[in-house]
Amino acid sequence: MTAQSRHEALDEVDRRIVVATQAGLPLVPRPYHAVAEELGLDPDTVMGRMRRMLATGVIRRIGAVPNHYALGLRANGMSVWDVADEGVAALGRQVGALDFVSHCYHRPRHLPIWPYNLFAMVHGKSRAEVADKVASIADLLGAACRGHDVLYSTRILKKSGLRLVA
Repeated sequence: MTAQSRHEALDEVDRRIVVATQAGLPLVPRPYHAVAEELGLDPDTVMGRMRRMLATGVIRRIGAVPNHYALGLRANGMSVWDVADEGVAALGRQVGALDFVSHCYHRPRHLPIWPYNLFAMVHGKSRAEVADKVASIADLLGAACRGHDVLYSTRILKKSGLRLVA
């Protein structure tokens, strides 16, 4: 299903739910209930529709997006790893499960310039802290790692996805 056909599949209720939640869920103990109240819907309807939209790809994820800088984590390093392609999925799951890795994913290599195929974002209060965490990843990967590097953020980029208008 293309992005266009997924968008066309939205009925008016789905669209209202997306508009109400696209900037984030309310920071209350029962956020789906708050959204339901705002929209004049039943909470089970909101939750069921959001599950369906997630399952069909209309929405990609529901999750917390912390502001690392506000949490005091000012050093941000994208660690990049050269691991065997046949092992990248299993190794990525192990690296992604580490509590200090915010996201981890597989990307294609671009040889001979770019040999890395596993990416893992690490945050810390300092570059030294990030380096220690990257060393922990290297220890975890062991002999499966054929090389790695860390690309540090030099500025904050605006992070937002597509927004529907009301």
